[in-house]
Amino acid sequence: MEVFSKVVSWVFLPLLMPIYALLLVMFVPSNQDFFYNEDCMYTIALPAKKALLYMFGIFCVVAPGFSFILLQRRKVIQSIEMENRKERNIPIIIMLIYCLVLYFLFLVKANGAIIPKFVFSLPLSGVFVTSTFFFLNKWRKVSIHAGGAGILTGFILAYILLHVEYELWMLTLSIFISGLVMTARLYLKKHTMTELVVGWVTATFLTFTVNFFY
Repeated sequence: MEVFSKVVSWVFLPLLMPIYALLLVMFVPSNQDFFYNEDCMYTIALPAKKALLYMFGIFCVVAPGFSFILLQRRKVIQSIEMENRKERNIPIIIMLIYCLVLYFLFLVKANGAIIPKFVFSLPLSGVFVTSTFFFLNKWRKVSIHAGGAGILTGFILAYILLHVEYELWMLTLSIFISGLVMTARLYLKKHTMTELVVGWVTATFLTFTVNFFY
């Protein structure tokens, strides 16, 4: 069980959750409306989908991951998992900056073109989540893993509520992954139940709100 929990923790790293969310909405059939379909991620051309995954991969996975490894080597943090609450402030700020840069980069690249709003709202929700986690971290060690699962759930919920045709199993899957991640973190004794619930509820609420109302 311990090995399984560790595997779950690595497969569902918070940095990977936006990528999983994009893969679900871009490659699972959906339809926003019978006449208006501009915000449907499924209808985006394949080259554009690849470009989006590339951009999110760079700013949400590769760049932050490299930054965290650099922080560890310079002994700013003891480990990549950042078990010490006081070590989390700088990594959270770094993630916030990457999300903000990605958001403004998409705004510049759009240049008036019609692009699904979720391209902008997903990184923007990352800004809100990381900002909130920065202040929550001063209170207690809120689970970032649970927060990542919350981002996935909140995004999928907002997406399907804005579409007339969608696959409900996407939401079921995101909730299942959330439960799996939180169970794994609880089993490994990385967090208390309160820290997990606060992280998941906060991230889910903020991500849903930003993506639904953007």
